[in-house]
Amino acid sequence: MKGLKKIGIALMLCLVSANLTAQKHEFANWKRYADQNAALGAPAKGEKRVVLMGNSITDGWPHTRPEFFEKNHIIGRGISGQTSYQFLLRFREDVIKLQPKVVVINYGTNDIAENTGEYNEELTFGNVCSMVELARFHKAKVILTSCLPAEGFGWRKTITDSMDKIRHLNERVKAYAKENKIPYVDYFSAMVSEDGKRMNPAYAKDNPGVHPSAEGYAVMESLLLPVIEKLR
Repeated sequence: MKGLKKIGIALMLCLVSANLTAQKHEFANWKRYADQNAALGAPAKGEKRVVLMGNSITDGWPHTRPEFFEKNHIIGRGISGQTSYQFLLRFREDVIKLQPKVVVINYGTNDIAENTGEYNEELTFGNVCSMVELARFHKAKVILTSCLPAEGFGWRKTITDSMDKIRHLNERVKAYAKENKIPYVDYFSAMVSEDGKRMNPAYAKDNPGVHPSAEGYAVMESLLLPVIEKLR
């Protein structure tokens, strides 16, 4: 009887361990675009793919403005809620293996919102640098884009200094882009409110403004598309 009890406990521990391992393995949500990536296959001759890597801001873009992606042959690879740590983990699956000509990286919102732990600007900046280095090694041109203005986060109301953190991170990445001759698209300046405290409500889908409305995405497109066309 004792032997059976020990076996039962051992099996239970194995199941718990397997479940925890599976949860950790799915930290980056590998499965989200697995089928779409497989269906894309390798680029056709002369195809100049553009991939957008990001969080919910990138994730919501094709749903809000599908014509921008269809007309300009752009591939969205945003996942809602993700931080730069998760971007880096799935960068090979969702960017490198697609063999893009250009990759556009938007980052920072959920790092600052502490979705996967306490915000550390040095680590977030390092994740951005690592994605740039990986892309360049694989012959993809990079466009870095600013973190959008956000007065706060409805799901993390304890964070009250988001705009200061966003500004500081943006300036740091902008300087890095200039130093490394990487195009930098400044969404922040075009979308910040007149008082400089939040996203312009005319461009925000929610309150506090974190996610762009269709009008906000139109502003982003007007800034991004000319840069993409120069690199294609």
